[in-house]
Parts: sequence; C-alpha cells; structure tokens
Amino acid sequence: MKMQTAQGNPWSQFSGPNLGYVMELYEHYQKDPESVDPEIKQMFEEWGAPAANAPHEEIGKTAVPASGNDLNVLFNAVKLADSIRTYGHLAADINPLNDRNKDTYRIELSTFNLTEEDLRKVPVQYLCPDAPAHVKDGYDAIQHLKKVYTDKLAFELAQVHNLEERQWFRQQIESTNYYPTFSNEQKVQLLKRLTQVEGFEKFIHKTFVGQKRFSIEGLDAMVPLLDELVKHSAEKGAKTVNIGMAHRGRLNVLAHILGKPYEMIFAEFQHAPSKNLLPEGSMKMTTYGWTGDVKYHLGADHSFKEDKDVARITLANNPSHLEVVSPVVAGYTRAAQENRAKSGVPEQDTTSAVAILIHGDAAFPGQGVVSETFNMSRVPGYQTGGSIHIIANNMIGFTTESYDSRSTRYASDLAKGFEVPIVHVNADDPEACIAAALMAVDYRSRFGKDFVIDLIGYRRFGHNEMDEPMTTNPMMYQMIHQHPTVRQLYAEKLVNRGVIAKEEADKLYTENEQKLKDLYEIVPKKDENPDIVMNPPKFVEKELPSSETGVEADVLSRINSELLNWPKDLHVFKKLERILKRRENVFEKDGQVDWGHAEALAFASILKSGTPIRLTGQDAQRGTFAHRNLVLHDVETGQEYIPLNHLEETDASFVVINSPLTELAVVGYEYGYNVFSPETLVLWEAQFGDFANMAQPMFDQFVSSGRAKWGQKSGLVMLLPHGYEGQGPEHSSGRLERFLQNAAENNWTVVNLSSTAQYFHVLRRQAAILQKEEVRPLVVMTPKSLLRHPLAASNASEFAAGAFKPVVEEPRLGKQPEQVERVVLCSGKVSIDLAEQISKAEEELNWLHVLRVEELYPFPKEEIKEFLARFPQLKEVVWLQEEPQNFGAWTYVDARLRDVAPEEATVRYIGRRRRSSPSEGDAIVHKKEQARILKAAITRD
Repeated sequence: MKMQTAQGNPWSQFSGPNLGYVMELYEHYQKDPESVDPEIKQMFEEWGAPAANAPHEEIGKTAVPASGNDLNVLFNAVKLADSIRTYGHLAADINPLNDRNKDTYRIELSTFNLTEEDLRKVPVQYLCPDAPAHVKDGYDAIQHLKKVYTDKLAFELAQVHNLEERQWFRQQIESTNYYPTFSNEQKVQLLKRLTQVEGFEKFIHKTFVGQKRFSIEGLDAMVPLLDELVKHSAEKGAKTVNIGMAHRGRLNVLAHILGKPYEMIFAEFQHAPSKNLLPEGSMKMTTYGWTGDVKYHLGADHSFKEDKDVARITLANNPSHLEVVSPVVAGYTRAAQENRAKSGVPEQDTTSAVAILIHGDAAFPGQGVVSETFNMSRVPGYQTGGSIHIIANNMIGFTTESYDSRSTRYASDLAKGFEVPIVHVNADDPEACIAAALMAVDYRSRFGKDFVIDLIGYRRFGHNEMDEPMTTNPMMYQMIHQHPTVRQLYAEKLVNRGVIAKEEADKLYTENEQKLKDLYEIVPKKDENPDIVMNPPKFVEKELPSSETGVEADVLSRINSELLNWPKDLHVFKKLERILKRRENVFEKDGQVDWGHAEALAFASILKSGTPIRLTGQDAQRGTFAHRNLVLHDVETGQEYIPLNHLEETDASFVVINSPLTELAVVGYEYGYNVFSPETLVLWEAQFGDFANMAQPMFDQFVSSGRAKWGQKSGLVMLLPHGYEGQGPEHSSGRLERFLQNAAENNWTVVNLSSTAQYFHVLRRQAAILQKEEVRPLVVMTPKSLLRHPLAASNASEFAAGAFKPVVEEPRLGKQPEQVERVVLCSGKVSIDLAEQISKAEEELNWLHVLRVEELYPFPKEEIKEFLARFPQLKEVVWLQEEPQNFGAWTYVDARLRDVAPEEATVRYIGRRRRSSPSEGDAIVHKKEQARILKAAITRD
C-alpha cells in the first residue's frame, strides 16, 4: 500500500527504516542544528519534523498524529522496530537445548516507553513497509517483526554495510518471501529424508559397536539443508557443486548427498573389500590411493546424468586438520568456473560452480585458515562468486565447552569482519533450515558474496562413539539424553497437524531399517589377508620420461620478439624497459639468458603448446627480487599489459596473480585448482622459501600424500627462493630438508637448480607430464642472488636442444679422471659459489671434481654411480652444503651416497655445524662461515 504524497513535501518519500533514519537526524538537529548536513538542515528549517509534516493516511482506522507527544511515540516505535531487526537474534529460539538466557530487553515495548495503545495508532508503513496483508497497525507490525526475527531463524546483518543488500534482506525477511510453503507431500518427503539420516546412523551404531563414525546425530537437518543448497544452486545455473567438510556427519553426507552406496560404507566398517560394491559408471570415488585413509576422511566425485539437478558433486577428501580443506575446495570451484581454452586471462562464470564449506563450531573461530579463506573470498584472483558456509554447530569442541573455545558470543562472529551475512538456525526445525538454504543461494546469486548458516544443534554422543561425554560435560549431556531426535520431533509435528498418521510415520522408519539390513547381508566377509605391502601402481613407480624439452632456436627467437613487441603507446618505466630490451638479440648472438628471461621463454613455449598457466604468490607479477616483470605498467596511465597474453596462435590462458599475504590458504587453493584443472600448469611462489613454513599442513596432508591416500593426482609447482646470502633466518632456507623427508614413492620431484637452462627444461618437462599417469608435484628451490649471476645464466643455444639433467658436471674440472681423488657433490647456489672459488684458485685442482646434484628426489643414484666409477683413484666423496648439518640435504643424501660410493672411498660432510636456527643473523659472520666451507671443499687435507 503506497502512501499518498503531498505536493512538494519531501518527507512523503520516506518510510520504514529510512524514515527512522531521518527522524534520528531531526533529533540531532533539534539539539544542535550545525551537527547535520547543511542540505538536510535546510530541509528541516523549511519543512519541520519529518513525521509531523508527512501526509496522514488511514490504515486500519489509524492516522499519523502530529502532536509533539505523538511524534515521540512514532520516533520510539521506529527505534523499537530497528532494535528488533538488530538484536532480535539475542532473543531467538535458535538453541535446541534451550539452555541459554535470552536477551529480550532490547525488543520490549517498555524499554522504549511504548504501550500497545500507543502502537495501535502508528501506521504499519512507518515500521514495516513490507509486512504481509494481515498486519494492520503498528502493534501488529511490532509483533510481526518479533515473530520473524526471534523465531527458529535469527539474522545478524548489522555488519552488512551495503544499503542494497540490507534492503533486500529486510524485504525478504519481513515479507517472509524467502520462507517456502511446504505441501503435505513435501513435508512427508522431508520426514522420509530425516528417517534415512537417523536410520543410517543408528544402524551403524548397533551393527558396528564401538567403531568411530563421528555421527551427524543432533545436526540431522544438515542433510536436507544440503539437499536444498544443491537443488536451488542448480536452478540458478550451477553445474558443479563442491563440498568441503571435516569428519562430523561425513559418512551421512557421502551416503545421501553423494550417493555412495550403503553397502560400500558397511564394507569399510567391516574391513571387507568394497570397490566391487560400486555400481559401474555411477560415481568416481576419489579415495583409491595405495595406502588409503580412514573412512571418515574419504571423499567422492559424482558425475550425474541429465536427469539430475547438477552435472557434478564433489566432496573433497579431507585430513583431520579440520579447516584446511576450505581453500582447497575454493580452488576446485574457481577452476570449475573458468574457461582456459583461449589466450588471455581465463573467462570466469561464477554461476557455473558453487562451493559449500562446512565448519565445526570450535574450528571456525579457532583455525586461522578460515580467516585466510574469507580474506581471499572477494580478491579478484581468488573470488568464486561467494561460498556458502555452514557451521555444524554442536556447541562443543571435543570435550571443550564453547566458553573455553572462543572469545565471541557466536561461533560465526569471525565472518562479521568480512561483512558476511549470518543466519542462525535451530537444527531441530528442518523447514527453517531449508528456508535458510534458499536465502543463502538467492543472496549469493544476486550479490556474489559469501553467506554463513550457523546450524545450531548438539552432539548426541561423545566426540567419537567410544567417548563417554558424561565424564567431562555432564550438564549438557543430561539434557541431550532427554532430548528427542529431529526425526521424532518432526514426525510428531506432522502427526499433530494431520499431515501423516503415526502408523505411517513408524512404517517409514521400519521399512528404512529393513532396507539397511538387507544391504548389509550382501557385504563380503572381513578380509583376513589385506594388502600390507601397499605398493604404488607401476605407473607411479616409473621414472619420468626423459623426453627432449628443447625448443628450436628460430621458434624461441620469434617468441622472444613477441614478448618484447609492446604497443607503441605503452609507456614502460624507462629503467625496466632498458633491462628487458637487452633480451632482444640474445638468440642471434647466442647470448646469455638470465632467470626471469628463461622463465618467460618457458611459459611462452608452454602456452603455445596449448597448456594453460596460472602463477600466483606474494608479489609474483614482479617477483620478490624484481626479476620477473611479467606485467608491464604504463607509467602515465597505470594501464597493465601482459605480453604472454598477446602471443600469436595461442589457445591457452595465462594469468599471474599477486596473492594476499597468506601461505596456508593460498597453497591449498592452488592445489585444489590444479586437482580440478589437471591440464593447467599451476605454480605457487613463496615470497621467501622460508615462508613455506606457514603452509606446512598443505604440503604434508595434501601435496605430498594426497595420491597415496586418495588417488588424487596433482602437478602443482612450488617455487621456493632458497640460498644463503647473509640475510639471516627466514630469508635463507626454503627448508629443503622437510620436502626431502616427505619424499617417497615418487610422490613429488625436488630440484635445486644452478642454471637457467635447467629451470627452462624442468618447467617444460613438468608441463609435458600434466595429463599423464606419471604426473607429480614439483618442488623447486629457486635462487635469489643467482637470478642475475653470470655463472647461473645459460647460453641461448642450451634452450634449443637437450633436456633437464639430474646431475651436472663442473665444466672446468675432471679432465684427467685418473688424478681425481675427491669428488664434491653439492646442489643449488653453493655450487655457483664453489665454481667462483675454483675460478680464483691458484693451485692445480686436477685431484678434484665437482658434481651438481640438480634433482635431489628421485635421487639420481645410477647417474652418480656412473660418474664416480670414472675415477680409479677416488678416495673420498664429499657432500657440500651451505645449510647447517641438520638442515638441507645431508641427512637425506648421507646413506644414499654411501650406497653409491666405491668401497675404498670415504663419505663425509662439509658445511655448517648442526644448529637450531637455519642461518646466522649477522652478514659478516655469514660471509666468514661461507668462506670457510668453500675453502674446505677445495683444500687438500
């Protein structure tokens, strides 16, 4: 119902919350006319109080009063309405156990000196312009607002600052348009779904007594909530839905959302063979590594036929590190949204894929990766059009009560800092949960932002089914033991309303139970002779193919010209322009190619072969050490130009992204992106290699072991600046030893390079294996001081032929094999330092030879053995490194060198002593220590 407007009266344009805002300004104006905006002040001077001059309108036999006292009533009524919107959640019925004190003070009439009689005189339009037709006056409006803001659904929206979003929420909530109308048939179907959820858990509980399953019970409504999120997302255009969650309720989600057969899950509990229980062609279980994982960590990837809402649903494999899967799933989703088949930045369609991230109530505020993932959610290189978050809130963390696990009122409060809307919903009301799902999808579709559903329930058993929670949380569990299940409550509600007969509701349960019993009967017996060897497949054990990765000189020359052929009106910073233009004639003169140049040539040649590239990291566009400069900036306009996006005859995308100052979430994101786009060369670069420390869970639990546990392939490249230049701890070591410690079963390749041609060839080799079974991640210890070092630069001819070499000889030594008594093996930057030392040596070094071990894992055993066999007088094999003895590669290569060295030769170490810190903190001390170890390497004992 629109209000009639008086000719020229500006206040007629305001109603509801907007009128309340103007009235509040008028109150300030009365106290101090200079405290408001001059334009508003002039309006107040001309037209007086907003409400007093607004036109009167008959609404349910009430009219807007014009007296001072009535104006005060109206003003207080508007403030009460806004207070209900802001603080209604504090009084809402969102806790199934009803064990919290509800704060109703801010929403009571008496708090605002109002009575029912006062409110009956206030028109609805001033308080709730979107109210349904049955709301007739101000008192009805306040009661309506209390109903919609303090029921089983509660809203926290004050942190959402965008006016359009706030108005949208108000209209949706106060009109109740977001809340679906359920037919009797839909209600029965919902009861049937809850019966499946509860029946599955109870059957496992009594069939596999004492086994861990991390039951969903107490949060049963999560499954119909997910049903609706998937269905409604599909209606909005999603073809892919990716879900990330920890272990609580995971088996139920696998069974009912992903369609994993019950009997397959039963077989896993029974330690029986399960793979043959999967119907052929129905789904792909991304769970078949050779070492495997516990059943409540396993994921699934289900591709549906046309009769389903979406084409693909994925539940990501997840370790017990709780929230670390969130950025991985975000990476999945971005990859699913992008078209990488054309040159330039990939084209993104955010409607095509949706991420649903399920969190624990203790982990959501407790794990920093949650905040990191939220921080990326609207950053251009990482946004996915909004993730939908569900907090599976059972109000306890293991045995820790909420008051011990966070400093905030709600588990969801972290999201407020990112202006993310939050809906709290009582998990005992499955219809309200479905309404929350509809609102979440509609909001994401309209505004492209994250949304949080705080699903508040409880945990019926202990953290796992072997725990006895009464020992640590007796008060809570006294309530839980007396509390009926969600299915029981909903069945009783439907019976009381005549939707279904009690006998029919009971029949649904007994039929479901019988179905589970029948399926259990077909499960094979326990496997008494499981595979305890667990060898990797043959294709994993195979070495990488040693194919030629050189590119013809004329092709490289053309690529080089294209990379330097910028638009004439592009004004590049002069100093940078001079540096880059030095590359112009390098192939005509067989000149030297530095690190950044070699990388650009590798990227360009890979793109021309049809392989897309995504490179991210802190300052990755320029490079931490100003060596890359793949994005050129016009100094006059700030316009960006990326030469790699303007190559001729290229049908693959390229993007280089400066990431947030984050390691854990970004590495997880890029890993997920790569898993979902296996044809893409995905690279992550640490600002300094040491910063990889912050991503250690990703390396340990996903990148290094994902294939062995889950059969999940990845070709992710990690670039870790590493080398000792006297910059102290945190700027020296990429913690090479950690990657070597995790190296086994050909799980990844670890290289420490000393020349630009080697870098070129190893990148091209990696791109060539991306879609092969032999694919594996690549860890590259990249240089800092060597980026422009002449001894690390390769001649242009080295890029036109050949391949990556696991071992490289020092070219100035070893010419007289019969005189060699010591062979020094080293890797990376120290090999260049040693080469400089050798070039300065005044004495003959015929007794010495040096081998650069460029590929540390897989260890090039045979190549080194062949090299050493050439020296009949060999007395000692030395491993030289600049890292302390307990860091770097020594502990890894020690036994391997003893295995390949001739019997008569000793194996020993030269380097820094064992230390607790990876490097010295003083540049002078570093220089002296570095000189000592280099001198020792070339000094005859």
